[in-house]
Amino acid sequence: MNNTNNTIFVLDAGGTGFKFNAVRDARQIIDTFTIPSAADSLDEVLHKIIQGFRMTEERCGCRPRAISFSFPGPADYRNGIIGDLGNLPTFRGGVALKPMLEEVFQVPVFINNDGDLFAYGEALGGFLPEVNKMLERQGNPKRYQNLIGVTLGTGFGGGIVLNGVLLDGDNSAGGEIWCTRNSLYPSSNAEDSVTIRAVRRVYAREAHIPFDQAPEPADLFEIAMGRKEGDKAAALKAWDELAIVLADILANTVTLIDGLIVIGGGLSGAWPVFMPTLIEKMRQPFTDLNGNSFARTELQVFNMQDHDDQIRFTEKTGKMVKVPFSDKEVWYDASKRTGIGVTCLGTSAAVAIGAYAFAMHELEGK
Repeated sequence: MNNTNNTIFVLDAGGTGFKFNAVRDARQIIDTFTIPSAADSLDEVLHKIIQGFRMTEERCGCRPRAISFSFPGPADYRNGIIGDLGNLPTFRGGVALKPMLEEVFQVPVFINNDGDLFAYGEALGGFLPEVNKMLERQGNPKRYQNLIGVTLGTGFGGGIVLNGVLLDGDNSAGGEIWCTRNSLYPSSNAEDSVTIRAVRRVYAREAHIPFDQAPEPADLFEIAMGRKEGDKAAALKAWDELAIVLADILANTVTLIDGLIVIGGGLSGAWPVFMPTLIEKMRQPFTDLNGNSFARTELQVFNMQDHDDQIRFTEKTGKMVKVPFSDKEVWYDASKRTGIGVTCLGTSAAVAIGAYAFAMHELEGK
């Protein structure tokens, strides 16, 4: 077996499955494989994780330099201790996952949030550099450095990358937008409206059927698009509620962060049905107490999935202005823009690339 020092074993852990891969030189080197995460005990779950990394070792034919992966929170990610998880209920009271894996495999182990690693992967090798290439092709000198990433699936994840650095926060809680307020149901959090169970719940309510009879999101997308039998009005309502709540969160977040926004996760493939409402609501102006209308954010919002919007976003604007008391001129562009698009890499691939990059950054920093 080869000892390849720049191979990182990665895992995208979710409530339904553990997806394993290996990354070398920022590229996946084996086909992703999944082990179901459902188990009756914590020991069974932990053995599945160990088994998955053993299988990864066999498939790539080398030992890893490190293991780096995403895992749901709450957690102390820096120390690799997992807390009480809603989607993996066998984790209770603090599970020292990182120390356990370091003892088993005798390599450094790094754990982070899936939303964080998704954003990191898209910032380094996906959406962010792709947008900057579009700007370059248009002759636009503007370049973006910051990215907000959100994942819509079993849960609602988020991550923030600032000037190439992943924001983790003092409490391993940077970018945890799932617990922001729900604009439609203010007594609840955002996750209640932007997940798989959320779109199924709204459809069931609007179609007057039990929740367990509600179709899965892929079917709800097809129903909303008119390509499959079902209650189209109920499906459209389900995706609209998701878009309305998500728009409020993203408008608040981009106001603080000022960067691009990329969407991933299992629900991101339904962007043709929810993106128009999302963009419309982010562009919807505020009205002050005197009845005056003003922009929701300082940034103009563009849909990067729409060709015309893409051209308008990337086109060169601005002008040369004179430097006072000099014969020199400098470029000035007063426009402020953000673009929203869907994952370029695919969610699992972005998480894998993010996990690899995070591990290499940590290893090289030691």
